[in-house]
Parts: sequence; structure tokens; C-alpha cells
Amino acid sequence: MALNDLLISSAFIVLCCALAQTARKVLDRFSSINGLVKELILEAIAAAELCSTCFELIIVADNFGVATYAIFLFLLTVWWSQVWGDSTACPYTHMEDMLEGRTTPRDVALKIWAQLMGGCCVWRIVQFFWWLELAETHKGKAFEDCSADLQVSPLAGAFVEGVATLLCRLASKTLSEKNPKFTTALDSFIGTSLVVAAFNYSGGYFNPVLSTSLKWGCSGNTDIEHIFVYWIGACVGAMLSVPVFKHPIVRNLLLGEKLKDE
Repeated sequence: MALNDLLISSAFIVLCCALAQTARKVLDRFSSINGLVKELILEAIAAAELCSTCFELIIVADNFGVATYAIFLFLLTVWWSQVWGDSTACPYTHMEDMLEGRTTPRDVALKIWAQLMGGCCVWRIVQFFWWLELAETHKGKAFEDCSADLQVSPLAGAFVEGVATLLCRLASKTLSEKNPKFTTALDSFIGTSLVVAAFNYSGGYFNPVLSTSLKWGCSGNTDIEHIFVYWIGACVGAMLSVPVFKHPIVRNLLLGEKLKDE
């Protein structure tokens, strides 16, 4: 594929990030919008940014290889960690907060709803850009039937998504507590590596909103299978990270904390 096509994909990704950041700046100007309402809007913006860029990353992966895709994903995750603030564009982070008593079920449900709205509604913008067919890699993509990324059984897929999400969350919690140099880069590298490792099995989504925006209704999976793999698998893995990370043996392994004598 021509370098020009990759540059067009890059430009679209940068444009999506710039528009999302502009939306955040505009929102900050409205002092009357605060509290939960502002949090919901920011979650929707983050989810829209995540999903719009990842739609284009599908084009990058399909035409320029997983290595190129991984570089883009790494750079994007570093960027998101700098600009999203407390937003996550991911349901299970709020579920973890609920398990630890930092938020309520109502707030969790509202934030997941906001994420889904932002992530799913942005498809029309992506579709319009692909319809323009500015790049050879976009030809026919706007109205093409999509296919699921799951290459293994639903049970195996849920296991992959769950275990990888668990490892990803444990890594993030460890880095958050130890706070070494280049924490953001390390966290992004670990997350990207896990995505690449799972790429040919489940697609390596580790985010129910992202997988739903990109792959809901695609051929190859039933709706129930999609929910089982990408929602239940990932969310169970994430929520398991809460008690697992608190276990003395795990904390000793990850943080070097000495085990207390019984």
C-alpha cells in the first residue's frame, strides 16, 4: 500500500484527537456544567475519540500490518493518558470503583450509557470519511459488511479477554502505586503488547465499549456470544483484579511488600 494512504489514515486519527480535545476545551468554558453531568459528557467525548481512531486503526492493521498498528496504538494510549483526566471510555474501571466503594451503581450505569452513546454514534462520522474514499484503503469500506475478530471459540475468547484484562489492570495498578519513571509509557507498552498478543485470538479489545462500537452485529458472532466474550470476559477479568491486587502474595510479587507473619 502507498505511503499516501497511511498518511491519510494518520491525518484522520490526528483530526479525531484534535476535535475531541477541542470539545473538552469548549466544555471547560461552560462553568455551569459540572459534577456528574460534566463527567458524563467527558466520558462520551473520550469514547468517541477512542472508537473513531480505532475504526481507522482497523484500516491500518489490515493494510500495513500489526506492527504498524501497534506503534499507532502505543502513541495513542500515551496521548489519551495525558488528556482524558478521570475519563476512561471503559466500563469496568467504574465497576472497579464501585467494588471499592468509591462510586454508586447509578453513576456507573450512567457513565457506561454515556460511553456507549459516544462510542456508537461516532460511526457515522467515520463512515462519511470512508465514503469520501480519499485513500485506496478506504474504497468500499463505508458500506462493507463487517466480520467478527473472534478466531477461537466463545469460551476461549472470553478467557483471553478476561485474563489479558486482568493482567492489564494489575500492571496499571502496580505502576500507579510504584510510580516509576516513564509510568505512562510503560503502561501503554504493556497494554499494547497484550493487545498484540491477543490480536489473532479475540482481536484484543479489552474494552466492552470499544468492541461493541466496532464489532456489534458483525457476522461471525451472535449477540450473546459478543456479550459473553467482550463484556462478561473483560469485566470479570477487571473486577477480579481488585481482590487479586490486594492479596499479600500478589503485592509481595508486584510491589515487593513483605508478607506479614501470621
